Amino acid sequence: MGLMDKVKAQATQVAAKAQEAGKVGQAKLEAVQAKRKADAMLEELGRISFESRVGRGSPGDEKRAADLVEQLRQYEAEYGPIGSEPAGATHADGTAPAPAPAGDGSFIPESSSGEGSL
Repeated sequence: MGLMDKVKAQATQVAAKAQEAGKVGQAKLEAVQAKRKADAMLEELGRISFESRVGRGSPGDEKRAADLVEQLRQYEAEYGPIGSEPAGATHADGTAPAPAPAGDGSFIPESSSGEGSL
């Protein structure tokens, strides 16, 4: 095999690796964009819920909330449960993200009087 053949073979390998890296990068970018969209939908759903509970709801809020829930279900079907990192996700320094805290997701506010700890 001549020198040119070796150079061509090596160039082909480098091009294949670059193309593979590009596909991985594109998939990560799409996952991040989808997460940002899901976060925005969650924020809007929270706003609708809050406004409804304090008596400032608007006509059509229930329909919009149902639409958001359906879109979030579709997100979970593709990317996994909301609140978890996409499969294979890493931080910029290459470390894996910490797991989400265990629990049922309920919020228990602390007593504002500061009395009576359990």
